[in-house]
Amino acid sequence: QVQLVESGGGSVQAGGSLRLSCAASGRTFRTYAMGWFRQAPGKEREFVASISWSGAGIVYVDSVKGRFTISRENAKNTVYLQMNSLKPEDTAVYYCAAALSGGIAFNSWGQGTQVTVSS
Repeated sequence: QVQLVESGGGSVQAGGSLRLSCAASGRTFRTYAMGWFRQAPGKEREFVASISWSGAGIVYVDSVKGRFTISRENAKNTVYLQMNSLKPEDTAVYYCAAALSGGIAFNSWGQGTQVTVSS
């Protein structure tokens, strides 16, 4: 198994930036894809972005394309989510996830970090 710990959340005004980090421990980090999800109050958890084990395969939900960037440093067992031009609708708890069984079936989750964007 793997333990995932997110950090970097906080409160920011619209148009601002935040960088989320997710540190992984346990199973070899470079062997599985990673993703970021978010859950706003009263809504279901939604996919935000994913990155393959090599970093070559990246996918974003349409609503964050051009504003968010996912990246990973396998040497540091860490995945990042750089969030620019933040909007109030980006307010949510952000979770990182690992696809330990291969592909993009995410089956291991962090505890989440709150991101609040005020207008």
